[in-house]
Amino acid sequence: MMVFCSGAAICGAVVALAVSVTVARSETDGVHSSAVVNAACGNAIVGAASMYNPFKPGKEEGGPNTASGERYDPSVWAAAIKTSLRQKFGGVQFGARPKYALVEAVGKKVIVKINDVGPLRPGRIIDLNERTMRHFDPSLQLGVISDVRVSPLAGDYWIPGPVG
Repeated sequence: MMVFCSGAAICGAVVALAVSVTVARSETDGVHSSAVVNAACGNAIVGAASMYNPFKPGKEEGGPNTASGERYDPSVWAAAIKTSLRQKFGGVQFGARPKYALVEAVGKKVIVKINDVGPLRPGRIIDLNERTMRHFDPSLQLGVISDVRVSPLAGDYWIPGPVG
């Protein structure tokens, strides 16, 4: 009987521990909540966004490297910031950890990994990869989205994706 009671107590303790770890994990993974807006650092930049895909036929499979050294991937939540804004977004550099930003447009918000920079056309502040652009423009018919608000996010613990 004593063995059963202590076994049940241990089992109960393991279940309680598993529940507390799950709750803690969901709290740390909860970067997709609206509270993420409060973590935006610095002043937001407002301008236009367009879509980019630097992959050219004949290049290595997977596309070229981004400024951070990662391969361009149209299926992740990523973007290239205007070269002149590199420092405001933590200095995107080759081999460095990617930076993150909150992008807001057309009533939607998404966290993106800023892993590239580029000389964008006048008025444009960010180039979104295909997945991110589809979030804001599912048909990809707009080409350019005006009045996009981009805020740098402090830290490197963000999980890219929709916020809401």
